[in-house]
Amino acid sequence: MRSGGSYIRRNPLINPPANRFQKKALDPGIGSRLYTASMQKRASADEHFGSGELARRAGVSTDTLRHYERKGVLAAPLRLSNGYRKYPRETLERVRLVRRALAVGFTLDELASILRERDRGSAPCKEVRSLAATKLADVERRLEELLALRDELRRMLRNWDKKLAGAAPGTQARLLEALNETDTTDNGQQRRAAVSWRERKSKRS
Repeated sequence: MRSGGSYIRRNPLINPPANRFQKKALDPGIGSRLYTASMQKRASADEHFGSGELARRAGVSTDTLRHYERKGVLAAPLRLSNGYRKYPRETLERVRLVRRALAVGFTLDELASILRERDRGSAPCKEVRSLAATKLADVERRLEELLALRDELRRMLRNWDKKLAGAAPGTQARLLEALNETDTTDNGQQRRAAVSWRERKSKRS
């Protein structure tokens, strides 16, 4: 007669083999095609920005991104079958670079030429430095003209205050006509500088 303990250990209905009810893994391992395809898809998504995400991170609009593409400072992005744009992640730094350069006076046309040379492997560093020096000279000239305009406005207001003080109530003081009055040489130079600055400002706008 078999002992009870031996019977229980050997009876498959009471004590089934350890591997009888084990589930097989759905993913056979990191070398499987399922794993590889999944990771490639995830890596591809991580390496690109959609236009909305790129615009948000760079602090610009999607229209600005398209404008940068048209001007040549951004390369044409990957276009998906649904028409959506996909930009490489390094495009974010390019957009930030463009915005900083625009803030100190470079134009998109200048940047397009410079960046095109850089992307080809050239080193347009001296050209960049020369352009920046030209822009500094232009800023200093405009500052001088603005100071001349400030002095001209101060002088004009002093003269107008005198005319207003001497005019009878209800009569025209003819303030604009006073601008044609003869000035000293220094005032004349200041006025010409102020006019020159206003004319250039009008052309830029």
